[in-house]
Amino acid sequence: MNNKLVCIVGLTGSGKSEVADFFVNQGYTYVRFGQITLDEVRAKGLEPTEENERPIREKNRKEHGPAAYAILNMPKFEAGLVKGNVIGDGLYSWSEYKYLKDKFGENLIIIAVYSSPETRYARLADRRSRYVEDDKMKYRSFSPEEAKSRDYAEIEHIEKAGPIAMADYTILNEGSLVELKSQIKDIYQRINE
Repeated sequence: MNNKLVCIVGLTGSGKSEVADFFVNQGYTYVRFGQITLDEVRAKGLEPTEENERPIREKNRKEHGPAAYAILNMPKFEAGLVKGNVIGDGLYSWSEYKYLKDKFGENLIIIAVYSSPETRYARLADRRSRYVEDDKMKYRSFSPEEAKSRDYAEIEHIEKAGPIAMADYTILNEGSLVELKSQIKDIYQRINE
């Protein structure tokens, strides 16, 4: 099978969802790594907060190992790849990267999206007013303190820097949405040559 699994990695607020949206608009099947956590939070009748989500993520990793979210999403990846290409939004850890690389080899492509903490924290705070109706919680807002706490946890506990360092493509997202979309389009064309 030559269909591609393109996974996006980056810290919260870096622009991963904008990248994913572009690929979805090109016909890629969408799989969000962290949707498993959000669905479980909702099933328990809890608010989607870092305080409620972190224990679920930790439980999943304890039960399935550090590659938990790649493992748990494998049925969605495989089902999507039967039909065509898949965009995986929110690759988390080095272990997930290695697991997926072992499964898909050259058909796995990683796009890292980088923005400075200052830029990301401003974007995340702005989301409170821009994305009121977001039932999938794709564009969640965080205070600067919440975002920084999440950044530290992702870097220190799940080794998020590894897949960022090993990415096939890197987007520097410090400018306008127009500039971001230009970079995404360029990468999309290179992937699909």
